[in-house]
Order: sequence, then C-alpha cells, then structure tokens
Amino acid sequence: MTPLTDRQGRFSPLKAATLALALLPAAVIAYWFFTRQLGPLPVKTALHLVGDWTIRLLVITLALTPLQRVLNYPKIALIRRMLGVTTFAYGLTHFLLYIVQSKFDLVFVVTEIVLRFYLTIGFVALIGLSLLAATSFDSAIRKLGKTWKTIHRLVYGIAVLGLLHYFIQSKIDVSPATLMAGFFILLMIYRSFISRRMALTPLVLAISAGLAGLLTALTEFAWYGLATGVDPWRIAQANLMVSFGLRPAIIVALVGLVPCGFLILRNAHSNGWFKLRKLTA
Repeated sequence: MTPLTDRQGRFSPLKAATLALALLPAAVIAYWFFTRQLGPLPVKTALHLVGDWTIRLLVITLALTPLQRVLNYPKIALIRRMLGVTTFAYGLTHFLLYIVQSKFDLVFVVTEIVLRFYLTIGFVALIGLSLLAATSFDSAIRKLGKTWKTIHRLVYGIAVLGLLHYFIQSKIDVSPATLMAGFFILLMIYRSFISRRMALTPLVLAISAGLAGLLTALTEFAWYGLATGVDPWRIAQANLMVSFGLRPAIIVALVGLVPCGFLILRNAHSNGWFKLRKLTA
C-alpha cells in the first residue's frame, strides 16, 4: 500500500487529497521563507510555524477514530497512518530548523535540550513520534503483534508532552496552545466513551462538548494562575465576554457541538422527518 493507494492497490482520492492538504502548510511556509515574507528572523519564524502545525496534525490524527465513528465512514482509517507519519515529518523538520537556528552547533543544541525543560520534553515527544513512525508499517505490525497496540497508545502521552512544550514556549499568550489542549481534551472524552463501548449519540456528544469547554477554561485558568504573572480571573472573565472574541473554551465547545448537530440531522433524515415535512408543506 502506497501513500496514494488503498489496500487493494487502487488509487485513493481520499488519501491523495489528505496528503495534499497535509503538505500544503509546509509548502506555504517554504514559499514565504524563500520569498522573504517571514520577517527579520525567517528561520525562527519558520521554526514556530512548523511546530504549530506539528501539534495541529497530531490532534487531527487523534481525531480520526472518533470522526470515523460519528460519520460511520470506515475509509477514514486509510489516512490515519499517513497523517501520523506526516506529523512526525513536521516534528523532525521543527527540530532540524532549531539546529539551523543554532548555526549547526550540535554541542549547543544538546546542552540546551538537557538544560531547558521545555526543550527536553519536546525532544522526548519527537523520539516518541519517531518510534511510532518507524513501527507504522505492515511488516512492523506483523512482527510486533499485540505489542504494536501497546506501543501506539504512547501517542496520548506524546500529545501531552507536545502540548506542554507548546504551552511553555508560548510565554504569556497561550491561547493557541489552550485551543489545541481543548481539542485534545474533547478527543480524550470521546475516547473514554468509545473505550466503554458507549454509542456516540447526540446527547453524549453534547455533554462531551460542554465538559470539554469547561475543562479547557479550567486548564487556561490554572496555567495563567500557576505559570504566569497574569491574573487568571481576568482570563476567566474574558471567557464570558464575546466582545473579547471567542476564547478557546468557547471554540472547543462549539466545535464539539458540530458532530452532535450532524448526528441529529442524519437521524432526522433516516427517520423520514424531511420527507414528512415536504409532504405536509
């Protein structure tokens, strides 16, 4: 099975489209870099942009299993491996850009990784991603047997490390990191329901959305209260005021309601509600 074909060797439009979309951010960043649109510190800016997309792709990869259940679309499983490997490629590029930024001084790079906590956990997360990428092939799956699933469950711990790395390097403005953490929380709630063999009904998804939004707000509050000098109560008040724009907690809750609405519409359609409305109109 190649990146563009399914298990029967046929061309897969889904895989082709997914690969193109996954590589698009890298292509845009490269274009900005070579056309000098990344400001006075282009390598540093590219480093952060690629790092942002590493976390985003990791969260998207984790979202595939719940999305497959909600949409009832088994073909989504075809792109899980591709996105996982692509996430590793972005993470590796992020690390290589850090080496470039350090002017290829490997002694300095190693020293910084050892001495700076957020670099340590970021590097550990990269090692974890490399392990998952190296064991993502069919031959590795056959050789590892049941151990393969145990190894690939490490992705959740890797995601936590990656998010912590994201929070620490974000300094004061942790809104993007909070948003990604909120989506991760939402996916973990979905995962807990799936592991208990509970159906992802509209009610379950609505409860998940509300709970994820609340936990996202609490995560943001705790981070500002414990790790920064910013008054966390000001952040909590901002979550309740639309004039400040949609805060991460609200966005997470709204995104969590999207699959809920999809299921309601799908159930209404399958039960003939739309046909009934048309006949009585």
